[in-house]
Amino acid sequence: MRTKRRLFISIVLVVLSFPFLNAQYGYGNGYGYGYGGYNGYGYGRQRNTIPQVQETPKEPEKLTAAQIVDAEMPGITEKLGLNAFEEAILSTTLKKYLQERIELQILELPADKMREGYEKITKKQDEELRAGLPADKYEAFVELQKNNFKKVKDKKKKRKKKKSKP
Repeated sequence: MRTKRRLFISIVLVVLSFPFLNAQYGYGNGYGYGYGGYNGYGYGRQRNTIPQVQETPKEPEKLTAAQIVDAEMPGITEKLGLNAFEEAILSTTLKKYLQERIELQILELPADKMREGYEKITKKQDEELRAGLPADKYEAFVELQKNNFKKVKDKKKKRKKKKSKP
């Protein structure tokens, strides 16, 4: 009687241990010993002993003057309300002088020379824009430049209400 009981308990333990063995050595796909079998990856997932080379992050590509101006022009056109002719004048002028600024940056001159160069370029750009655009659109563009191409603010000042003392 004792031997039958021991045999029954051992069979029950073996049957109940199958899910645990299956979890450690694969999912019953017939290959055994985890996913890899005998070719180096058996008995579960193991770490790779070869160090992985990390990719160095690539520097973002520098945009050309034309790409920068083309990206900004729809917003400028919308804010200033330019027609096609005025938009073409503004676009070509900005591309021309932005290209000169980029070339000046590439030269890597001393700070005072860079400042002088930027001032000359800005002065030439302002003269050309003043000649090509109507006065109100030119002034609106200058205001837009001062605000770093953010929303053009109307010059209407809000009046504060004075509280009357009772």
